[in-house]
Amino acid sequence: MRLIILLTLLGLPVAEIWILIYLTHRYDWWVFFYLVVVAMLGLQLIRQEKILFLGRMMRNLIQGGGPLMSIFGSARYIIAGILLIIPGIITDIIACILLIIPVKKLKHASPETATGSPDKEIIEGEFRREE
Repeated sequence: MRLIILLTLLGLPVAEIWILIYLTHRYDWWVFFYLVVVAMLGLQLIRQEKILFLGRMMRNLIQGGGPLMSIFGSARYIIAGILLIIPGIITDIIACILLIIPVKKLKHASPETATGSPDKEIIEGEFRREE
């Protein structure tokens, strides 16, 4: 397992450089233009996520959810932004995959969801305070 991780860490930069050289010979300056535009998009993604994180966290906490999904969702966007800033095609593909895969929301068991809706358990009666 360690050998696979080591080979991946050493092979990824070599593959990125080889692909960039190949594409530069084939498409000239359009590759440079692509890298600049994608890096700007990655930077914008990180800036936008930095602004939206606190609001998303507060909304989840108010709705009774935990902070884990907000943190995981924001980490996904920030990692994707960093991968977009790094020049290379393979890292851009990995970033796109991170942005495309859906995140399932964790539902926390609350007393209302465990017994049904609170509207179904209404008990009618009269109230009188005795002193």
